[in-house]
Amino acid sequence: MEPIQTALKKWMRESKNFQEHYQSMREAILKDPDIQQILQEHSNLSRHDVERHLMKLYEYQSQSKRCEGCPSLENCQNLVSGYSPNLHVQGKEIRLTYEMCPRKRQSQQQEEKRSFINSLYMPKDIVEAKFKDLDPDDRYEAIRQAMNYTENAETEKGNKGLYFHGPFGVGKTHLLGAIANKLANKRIASYLIYMPELVREMKSSLGDNTLKEKVEKFKTVPVLMLDDIGAESMSSWFRDEILGSILQYRMMERLPVFFTSNYNLEELEKHLMTNNRGDVEQLKAGRIIERIKQVSNPVEVIGQNRRS
Repeated sequence: MEPIQTALKKWMRESKNFQEHYQSMREAILKDPDIQQILQEHSNLSRHDVERHLMKLYEYQSQSKRCEGCPSLENCQNLVSGYSPNLHVQGKEIRLTYEMCPRKRQSQQQEEKRSFINSLYMPKDIVEAKFKDLDPDDRYEAIRQAMNYTENAETEKGNKGLYFHGPFGVGKTHLLGAIANKLANKRIASYLIYMPELVREMKSSLGDNTLKEKVEKFKTVPVLMLDDIGAESMSSWFRDEILGSILQYRMMERLPVFFTSNYNLEELEKHLMTNNRGDVEQLKAGRIIERIKQVSNPVEVIGQNRRS
């Protein structure tokens, strides 16, 4: 008998503790300002109705609303991370639903925006550049033309990009990033590519049979951006079959291309004229320059060297 009596006393003690805990929890729920307001707005709910939905009220009361109490989206305290609870009363029924919280919504918007900016070997600070962070100084005209493009990107004026040329460190690449971010706000996709790495990428693609797929992507992306053209060691094959093919397609389809370079167009033509074997091919270099002129307008960027 002793084990039975012990078990019975334990059950009675736990039952009493449960009742005390239940009453304490119930009082805390009904004292919650949000729940009090809901019950005041729906005076048709009887005590029985409230008791019947007490667990839903507890679930609502115990979670963060409007991101209060959550230090960050990553450390969200709610049952469904990134979602806040809402109570709805329909007749005698209390329903609990969840909707996206402000932080989750902002995170999704940022993620969606990032999906419109693709990059190949570009630093994070370039991909996240914004016009408001650019100091105009001597670059005022370049920034003005860049902003003017983003404002007219969805018109015929958006058919031609810009060819930014100037000395080292004046912020040409940051202009590309700022343009890409502004276009992303308009849901216009862009692809930023560092030219020297693009040459290596295309060469390596010959071995894994992905060349055609990558070239097709660069041909068809709404806005293509080629950073530091002229810094690469370019073969005749890459100049004519890859770069020439991409520019020809975009010229025919009236798709814009943006460039940055330390060379103006005349200097770039001289650079492209000599391939990596030392052969001089003026006609083929001239053909590339003509295509560049068809898909972009030259803009000189001047100013102090910010890298130093």
